[in-house]
Amino acid sequence: MQRYLVGGALRDEWLGLPVSDRDWVVVGATPEEMVAAGYRPVGRDFPVFLDPETKEEHALARTERKQGHGYHGFVFHTGADVRLEDDLVRRDLTINAIARGDDGQVVDPCGGRTDLQNRVLRHVSPAFVEDPVRLLRLARYYARFAPLGFRVADETMALLREMVRSGEVDHLVPERVWAETERALMHDEPQLFFYLLRECGALARLFPELDNLFGVIQPIRHHPEIDSGVHTLLVLGQTAAANDPLAARYAALCHDYGKARTPAHVLPGHRGHEAAGVPLAEACSERLGVPKAVREAAALVTRWHTHVHRMHELRPATMLELFERIDAFRRPERLEILIAVCSADVHGRLGFEQRQYDQPATARRAFAAAQAIDAKPLAAAGLRGAQIGEALKRERIRAIATAIGRH
Repeated sequence: MQRYLVGGALRDEWLGLPVSDRDWVVVGATPEEMVAAGYRPVGRDFPVFLDPETKEEHALARTERKQGHGYHGFVFHTGADVRLEDDLVRRDLTINAIARGDDGQVVDPCGGRTDLQNRVLRHVSPAFVEDPVRLLRLARYYARFAPLGFRVADETMALLREMVRSGEVDHLVPERVWAETERALMHDEPQLFFYLLRECGALARLFPELDNLFGVIQPIRHHPEIDSGVHTLLVLGQTAAANDPLAARYAALCHDYGKARTPAHVLPGHRGHEAAGVPLAEACSERLGVPKAVREAAALVTRWHTHVHRMHELRPATMLELFERIDAFRRPERLEILIAVCSADVHGRLGFEQRQYDQPATARRAFAAAQAIDAKPLAAAGLRGAQIGEALKRERIRAIATAIGRH
């Protein structure tokens, strides 16, 4: 029985990146021998075991054969007769098809180390097209590694387009799409994930709401980049640059979906795109199975983001209505997500990256003043039921007016 460190751990080590997970392939062993050696079985589709001490995953070397559509359309074969090279050549990219034994010997049958040195993302074999998840993973790798100078090999890009043309990408299950998207959104340049999907044609299949924004014009005075799709990905990039949480990054992706619904006679303006975008954001979230809190944040940001942009124009009563509509008094983090996306929205425009934006400070000052008003003294004063609610609203509006200097 021999074990080899494989895939991402070696790749990241050689790139000088932090190594978070270490995966191993075991050659020349049976499941029974692994259990006898103290390893705990955890694999469902094929034999995977946890080291009793390190808890690192050890998978038996395996081969695979396609017999259906999508991620689950494979039959796997494991056995003591499966060679390490047989396991490596079934992997997705050459930079992931490298192994190193405990003795330090490197096994690299696909030229992965050369591609690492040349900064190339290249498929291992034509079998790449058989698993649509690989398309998403490659797009995620591109988002992660393009800032290091990596590019996608031309022949690999051709395979991605073939996966779209053949309909293989249509067999992606929603949970896998969201799982890869969620990880991509948290990279330093998540916009690259979506640009690659668009280049190979998959964006229209997986994110039609986003794809429909490309080619939709905006007023050049406010949007020198003109294109709504380009603007959306600039905004997404700004949320990543600010290290905003997942909910803000996903909301940035959705916030202008409604611009694709703007009637031609209204262009380049987009009156009403906020309300028009809510059902589109909801449809996208529903289709992908986006977690509830993230989904709700995206819908709220889509509907109310221009209110923050107009914060200096809003009446105190309208400010209070905004805070109530987003349920900020019970969930103040929602206001922070809204503000984060609005800041990214302002700076996600060509030449506006350093534009001064004071509206968030006004919003926070107004909210803090309203939040400080306590209902208990109102009840102690003898008010009951609806009277408390009405008085609380009056006091909060008065507090907001004082805080922002509008008496």
